[in-house]
Amino acid sequence: MSTAIFIGFLAFSLLLSLLSKGRHGHGRQSAKDFFVGSRQFSAALVFFLSAGEIYSITTMAGLPGGIYAKGPLYGVWFLGYVLLAYPVGYFMAPRIWELGRRYDATTLPDLFLGYYGSPALEKVVAATAILFLLPWGQLQFTGLIAALKALGWHFDPVLLICFAAVLAFLYVAISGIRGSAYVAVLKDVLMVVAIVAVGVAVALEAGVQPVFDAAGAKFSTTMGAQDLCFTMSTILLQSLGFYVLPFNVQNVFTARSPDTIRRSLIGMPLYMFMFPFLVLASYYAISANLKLGSPNEAFFAAATSLLPEWSLGIIAAAASLSALVVLAGVCLCISTMSTRNLVPNLAESRQKGCACTVIVVYLLLSIVLSLTTSNLMVTLLNTAYNGITQFFPGVIIALFGWRIRKHAVLAGILTGQALALALYFTQPPLFGFSAGLAALLANVAVVVATGWVFQQRLDPVATR
Repeated sequence: MSTAIFIGFLAFSLLLSLLSKGRHGHGRQSAKDFFVGSRQFSAALVFFLSAGEIYSITTMAGLPGGIYAKGPLYGVWFLGYVLLAYPVGYFMAPRIWELGRRYDATTLPDLFLGYYGSPALEKVVAATAILFLLPWGQLQFTGLIAALKALGWHFDPVLLICFAAVLAFLYVAISGIRGSAYVAVLKDVLMVVAIVAVGVAVALEAGVQPVFDAAGAKFSTTMGAQDLCFTMSTILLQSLGFYVLPFNVQNVFTARSPDTIRRSLIGMPLYMFMFPFLVLASYYAISANLKLGSPNEAFFAAATSLLPEWSLGIIAAAASLSALVVLAGVCLCISTMSTRNLVPNLAESRQKGCACTVIVVYLLLSIVLSLTTSNLMVTLLNTAYNGITQFFPGVIIALFGWRIRKHAVLAGILTGQALALALYFTQPPLFGFSAGLAALLANVAVVVATGWVFQQRLDPVATR
């Protein structure tokens, strides 16, 4: 029964992707519509598309896995950076949209090319963005494997991953970003139902106070200086970096207007009501001493222990779509940067075909990484953020219209990303301080030292 429900929801998601073509399904879909929906998405579609990137398999598997592995306080950073990212995005995202319209931008590298007038900077941003987005695909596959294994589906992981990759490819290939947006609506409904159902089951079966007491007995409930430093510095880094994530920038460009973006962001914090239910599931896995193959299975192990067998099809569908919507969005983002920014003068008629080829290559790389390496999902998330947030100073300079040498911005980005990688591989004692934030500070220092900042605003015509 659960398998039939699972397959039914996945089939419905493909139907939604086909329906998303709508009137655009007649004739050849333009590259702009394929990549950014012709900049005509409503506030509702932008809301679900953006929420699909925020509340993903990381929410269902990564957060509970982090709490299960390292204690209740480890989840504080996740809650904090998401909440802080909303006000940052409320002011930042509409200005990114306006800058994108000025330069007819489709990608983050387009913004750098338009504002700084440097093809070299454009290509460095595109290439390094793709590099640091590699863990994002691995992240989705890792969560998907954990979900389906914990739900008792003992298929070969290679088979599961290949099946997921085909679905993600189809969402994008059918209608581009429109397919992801429509499927995101179904994904959000199922995810909310699944998370609330498991949390309520824990409360009814084990009680709220007992699972909190058990978690508190196993892990310390006080935060030491090093933990506090890690939490605060990571929250700051990721809240700044969230709206320079290349796929979030591309989502911003789908909106009809800046007001559309503001309206979509106002409702985003409402999703936070799911987190108490996730925490309950995590604490139950700790208190019940559930034996897991990996910490990422904590939420799904709680679901398997408490819910009827038929409902596991809904849990599996919610987890799968949570991973696939993000995976499809990242695939589209990487393919857009490859075809528009890395391959010079590619005709629009060839962009969609080349984009599909890039998607296949990216999915294959992500499959290899997920099968050959094993990491806690929050570690993969932090690694990606450490590199991508290095674009933040360059974006802020463009948003405020400051004059600065393009070579200074380029040097800052490369310095920050090189330092982020060096700190990741060498693991020096930073006393809990975020390696990504340390790299970002070095980035800013290089920009200030090598650039010449003028406070007057740029003439929009002169910047073209």
